[in-house]
Amino acid sequence: MAGELWRLGAGETAAAVRDGEASAVDVTEAHLDRLQQVNPAINAVTVTLADEALAAAKAVDKARAAGEPLGPLAGVPVTIKENTDQAGQATTNGLPALANHMALEDAPSVANLRKAGAVIIGRTNTPEFSVRWHTDNPLRGATRNPWDPSRVAGGSSGGAAAAVAAGIGAVAHGNDAGGSLRYPAYCCGVATIKPTLGRVPHANPSAWEERPPGIQLMSVQGPIARKVADVRLAFEAMAAGDPRDSWWVPAPLQGPKPEGPVKVAMTVDPAGGGVDDAVAAAVRQAGTALAEVGYEVEEVEPPLVKDCASLWALLQLNEIRWFMGPAARSIGSDAFNAVLDAYEAFTPTLEVEGYARALADRARLLRAWMMFFQAYPLVLGPVSCTPPMKAGLDTEGPDAVAGIIHAHRLLIAVNTLGLPAAAVPTGLVGGVPLGVQVIGARYREDMCLDAAAAIEAAGGLPTPIDPVP
Repeated sequence: MAGELWRLGAGETAAAVRDGEASAVDVTEAHLDRLQQVNPAINAVTVTLADEALAAAKAVDKARAAGEPLGPLAGVPVTIKENTDQAGQATTNGLPALANHMALEDAPSVANLRKAGAVIIGRTNTPEFSVRWHTDNPLRGATRNPWDPSRVAGGSSGGAAAAVAAGIGAVAHGNDAGGSLRYPAYCCGVATIKPTLGRVPHANPSAWEERPPGIQLMSVQGPIARKVADVRLAFEAMAAGDPRDSWWVPAPLQGPKPEGPVKVAMTVDPAGGGVDDAVAAAVRQAGTALAEVGYEVEEVEPPLVKDCASLWALLQLNEIRWFMGPAARSIGSDAFNAVLDAYEAFTPTLEVEGYARALADRARLLRAWMMFFQAYPLVLGPVSCTPPMKAGLDTEGPDAVAGIIHAHRLLIAVNTLGLPAAAVPTGLVGGVPLGVQVIGARYREDMCLDAAAAIEAAGGLPTPIDPVP
């Protein structure tokens, strides 16, 4: 069993350690060996933390031998994204200028994973400033999709998703302000949950200033794993409160059980903007899987998807222009500045009144969705309306970026509203993963994950995999 320990999921690993079937040290060593074997092909992990990981694993084994209670992730190898503070490590955010920007303490999500007994084995790659759809930067290089290296691994948690898909760690930490958990999971054929705003606490103690208001409303932390059950296990551990996050809400992890069958609004082509045939088939396949286990699935369009996506672009891209633009122009790569040029061409510059009105309009959109959830507690739809894109597409000018944003209109709409959404794979088409997302009302991650698990049971993908050369 020792040589295959890296294949186990988070729940299986924790159970094996807790029951004495495997030591945390053996598990960690197996994952470190796997990292050395496959990471050169995908460049998902940027910093290997072998000594720190083995010390943490030994502490888990010592606690078990002493009969001490173990956390729900005891002995589970995890990775942390390089845009999030981890004590003693650089929070690079993909930038050479921040290669030595050392964190003195853990961010809340990292601290919560440690408290749950997780063993951190490495740091994962992210694009410059964590804003591209393709995980590439001049400090670490590009992360390659383990299924097809010509396709993106997704952004900005591309390193996290690629690592998990290839068997490096059972859980990967990531974050999502515009699809950065769900899109990499989609591209790499794994699962995730984008939590509700305020569900998982976040703060980067090393940050020089607070994030702008729109990004605060849209950005969340969450886990990526190969199976939905492991996503749920890690999500619940990460959701523990922390006073450093003023947005955190002590909401119960399980909400009331709906009366009768859960109604699901299925949108195959959100806002009627066009969808790839294979993506449409994947959504319908997922809808059939839900219907077969008792969900009431209807093809119904959720409200104002186009408006939600437009507001995301208006707020996010203006805030990137104001808060990130000056630094990007001086320390960003040519590729990143090409993406920034395209963003600026795509989005009009707001004045103070326009920005205030845009922030205010979010309430109108969220209200419409809250009312919609009264009739349909879940929404099923595509993560992207196209299969995983070719690497580098986002550097090909304003038209390419406009097409990318349009293809991901339902993905970014969820961030605008601060809603939870689970992403789950449905299978392969032409050797490339496809999947769907399940969107729920605020703090109903439990319902999203329940539906995602049902979809997974009917299909899913056989991960971990050996990366395709």
